[in-house]
Amino acid sequence: MRANKDTTIRLANIVLVPYRKEHVAKYHEWMQSAELQELTASEPLTLEEEYEMQQKWQDDEDKLTFIICVQSDLGNDGTDTVTTPTGNGSLVMVGDVNLFLKGSPDDEDFEVEAEIMIAEQQYRRQGIAHKALQLMLSYATSPASPSPLPINPASLVVRIGESNGSSIRLFEKLGFVLTKRVEVFHEVELRFRGNPEEWVKGTVAQISPSLFVS
Repeated sequence: MRANKDTTIRLANIVLVPYRKEHVAKYHEWMQSAELQELTASEPLTLEEEYEMQQKWQDDEDKLTFIICVQSDLGNDGTDTVTTPTGNGSLVMVGDVNLFLKGSPDDEDFEVEAEIMIAEQQYRRQGIAHKALQLMLSYATSPASPSPLPINPASLVVRIGESNGSSIRLFEKLGFVLTKRVEVFHEVELRFRGNPEEWVKGTVAQISPSLFVS
């Protein structure tokens, strides 16, 4: 989405950055994993197709996506990093968080589906997904967010494989409640029914393309 193409959101050591060309190679590497393909219901793409997808996601107004990064003071853990010009460590790519806008906000059945992926195993079960989702959702629903945002929190929905208990519990902590079981797809549907004011908010900043160095 063009609305966030130069936007970062930061809270402590977690930084959400727009999905850019310099992230594609690492993202492509992630998506060769059979585990991640299954968890995200995705088909593997060629690297060329991944670059095309990145451009599409940046331009389409029905997709809002951020790469989840963690600030690393060392930058020597073997994980690819995106270095900042400040010299204050590196941003380690660990996953992504997305919102998919389905239909027009004026439609009665308009909904916004949330997804999150922590691709780097060593960064799972550290509370990163919980914080990253809050940063994304508070940004997307804030009256201060740019057009075509903000999103009405009541339109938020998530669909998760019924066996993925950890993801179900994650969204329940964020105020989502079980509303439907879709037996044919072996998944459950949860919709937001909580208080968005309980989400933590990050520092939103507009950045220069020079922030990211491949």
